[in-house]
Amino acid sequence: MKENKKTQILKNQSLSKINEKFLELKKRNKLALMPFIMAGDPNIEITSEILLKLQEKGADLIELGIPYSDPLADGPIIQLSASRALRSGTTLKKVIELLESLKEKLHIPIILFTYFNPILNFGLENFCELASKVGVAGLIIPDLPLEEAYKFSEIISSYSIDLILLVAPTTPSERMKMISNNSKGFTYLVSVTGVTGERNKMENRVENLITKLKEISINPIAVGFGISSPKHVNKVRKWGADGVIIGSAFVKRISNSNELEVVNQIGKFCEEMRKAADQ
Repeated sequence: MKENKKTQILKNQSLSKINEKFLELKKRNKLALMPFIMAGDPNIEITSEILLKLQEKGADLIELGIPYSDPLADGPIIQLSASRALRSGTTLKKVIELLESLKEKLHIPIILFTYFNPILNFGLENFCELASKVGVAGLIIPDLPLEEAYKFSEIISSYSIDLILLVAPTTPSERMKMISNNSKGFTYLVSVTGVTGERNKMENRVENLITKLKEISINPIAVGFGISSPKHVNKVRKWGADGVIIGSAFVKRISNSNELEVVNQIGKFCEEMRKAADQ
């Protein structure tokens, strides 16, 4: 009954693209599969092909990173990816242009992952207006604390973009509740203490964190950081999460593939993760 009540509350709210996607998947008893890739790695043209391939092979949403020179939350794999993207000439403006070119082809929600300085440099309202026009559904800003998020969430929401906030294993219960209830679209549950990167195992405490978040918020919960195998995806599904975010495992495969094979390699890995998410 509790889950049905939460679903009904969401239905009665004005739904964003991300809300609609999670409700659609919930009706079909499916776990949301959300790959992360870095825009411009190895170049912007191949990023375009990878985005379409991920959609074709079962991604429900895609987290698209904006390369930045001074990341805080990214581990070595994604840091190197950002460096390669910057060397290839990728800018925030070029990422917006990329999404504009794919607007009629890319139909699943796209969530931009960026640090706050590039947005400030671009201008928040200007950025939101352009992002909204090219179909961006959500925004993750890992260096934006809750206290600052209050200031900007209303502006971002006015452009029909969800500001998605992160909860860590070390977040105190009361603050966890505040973050989750102010996150739009879904709550991003960081599964480990530390930066992004592939891990050999999933921490069992994540199950308790998912349970706690479901008790204090109606938001869907997507788990990220360290998820790199079908076994991890199965575990997150069994623990009751609504979505799974896979970053470093995708990015590593991009860096290890030559440009002729990279799109197909990423497609095959996405298929593997899709099967795991559906088991």
